[in-house]
Amino acid sequence: MERPYIICHMVSSIDGRIDCEMTEQIEPGDEYYEVLGQLDCPSLLMGRVTMQMHYAKASEFIPSDSTAIGRESYHIARPSRNFTIGIDTMGRLRWPANEFDGALLVITSTSAPAEYAELLTAQGISWIATGTDRIDLARAMEILKEAFGVERLALTGGGHINAAFLEAGLIDEISLMIAPGIDGRKGMATVFDGIEDPDRSPTQLRLTGVENIGNGVVWLRYIPNQHT
Repeated sequence: MERPYIICHMVSSIDGRIDCEMTEQIEPGDEYYEVLGQLDCPSLLMGRVTMQMHYAKASEFIPSDSTAIGRESYHIARPSRNFTIGIDTMGRLRWPANEFDGALLVITSTSAPAEYAELLTAQGISWIATGTDRIDLARAMEILKEAFGVERLALTGGGHINAAFLEAGLIDEISLMIAPGIDGRKGMATVFDGIEDPDRSPTQLRLTGVENIGNGVVWLRYIPNQHT
């Protein structure tokens, strides 16, 4: 399968929690973004919750016609070297712009309303629709490389989309920054979260790098064993 090289890049407390307001308090500088620049991943991908929190409008898209997209398809609004990619399975997020840190690209399922795809196209937003009840992440990554030319991709959370990529075997490398603080609050999201199979074996990793990057932040790099 031809797809981008995918690095999951996250910052967490020492107990693995990733709540943004919390990590901003314990990561005193810009270490996260400085390291992200070193990873040479021009395109970033985030889950629906993260995109809604930082980029999308507060109100959801409500279609007047529920007819689904119905088939795998995609639209290239314009070529770009770097994309900000959002996962939105059922096509609910509304966007104030078609570019943030990079050109916006939305990945949705074929069950999303065709009206939603039409809206994205009218806004000059690229999109991919693949998978029915859920997004076919593996196929979406193939389209990202084949049609959009994405060679390297940083997966930047949250925990559920990270876990979905992990479960699908789509993570080539993990870049984890441990900031000097403890969260400890009940029910807060973790770096990888939400895999429902209680019998799933843990993903074993090989440590490839450890670096103290200052301000008490430690940068760990791992490769899943299947990639060694």
